[in-house]
Amino acid sequence: MENNQLHEVDITVVGGGMVGAAVALGFAQRNFRVALVEVYQPKLEFKPETISNRVSAITRASENLLKQLDVWTDILAMRSCAYEQMHVWDATGEGSIHFDAAELGEASLGYIIENNVISQALWQKLEQQDNVELVCPDKVTGVSRNKNVSKVQLESGKVIQSALVVAADGKQSPLRDMLEIKTRGWLYDQHALVATVTTENGHRETAWQRFMPDGPLAFLPLNTDADKTCSIVWSTTPEKAERYRDMSEQEFLQAITQASEARLGRVLAVESRAVFPLELKHSEDYVREGFVLIGDAAHAIHPLAGQGVNLGFLDVVALLDIVANAKSQQRQIGSMHVLRQYERRRKGSNMTMLASMDIFKRLFGNRFKPLAMLRNRGLTLVDNLGPVKTFFTRYAMSLD
Repeated sequence: MENNQLHEVDITVVGGGMVGAAVALGFAQRNFRVALVEVYQPKLEFKPETISNRVSAITRASENLLKQLDVWTDILAMRSCAYEQMHVWDATGEGSIHFDAAELGEASLGYIIENNVISQALWQKLEQQDNVELVCPDKVTGVSRNKNVSKVQLESGKVIQSALVVAADGKQSPLRDMLEIKTRGWLYDQHALVATVTTENGHRETAWQRFMPDGPLAFLPLNTDADKTCSIVWSTTPEKAERYRDMSEQEFLQAITQASEARLGRVLAVESRAVFPLELKHSEDYVREGFVLIGDAAHAIHPLAGQGVNLGFLDVVALLDIVANAKSQQRQIGSMHVLRQYERRRKGSNMTMLASMDIFKRLFGNRFKPLAMLRNRGLTLVDNLGPVKTFFTRYAMSLD
């Protein structure tokens, strides 16, 4: 396609991360003509020797979506780790809770998978679709809407015209700003340090999380030869996160072994330390005529329960269903009447999860001693109340 040439498709997706690639593939498999615009050229070669420090805890609902998109087998062929149990404990007392998939009659609680593994599987499948145009690297510089047609102007000079534009371009979403959709939220007093570590003892297909006053530390199991490799997410003050990132390897290994109370023995090695700020952000609107927000473009959440990408995949499920249904009824897929259905289905649910994680963050980060005592008792109480714990587990797994 030559520059400045007007190109027509049914749906334009802006942003080719996990959520954007998933919705583009889903629409293509439902016989829509799709253009996917992505700023970066993705790397599609899987290198087993390289482990990414950005991972996601994939729920059963997200697993089901990836199976429907026919990429789950490809993901498992690269690298993933099913985790069967989860141990959570409070650093300020004796409170703890233990989740076990066997108590639910399930094979696992979920999967820990590197983000780039999911993205690679989705992009490889996208490249096989005759009705998908991958426009990358390129970025949107302007948008407009006229007579049931949305247009995106690209930096390259290309113009893509479609009935619907999906903004999946992340929590800083330039497209959201172009549509003048406001957000509410705040930066947390925490940064997350992520890295890959090797531990003295095996992780036993278990996720481990310790809540400390400055923030939670999670060890997420990865599937390697010795099963002694974990991805860590350590949420703490910005100053401490940067100090941990920059200190010598030996100092860091001592610090994280102590912070984890050596639950997996000593931490023996660390790779790929990185830090990023944490925030809560929620878009006041998810839709405009001919435009819709999904994933982090609509909502950003604290990572303490690993729900970020799972909320995005639930957005994908809802949007695919609603738009495909509108097409079958020969209705305008970019109309506000259709898109409001998506907003009603997802906005309240997302808001509930964002608020819940914000409450958890503040509850477990509070140093007030009476509250800490109550928190510890609450953890232990829930651990001993089978039906209550089952409810929380099924909700976190998106089984209900």
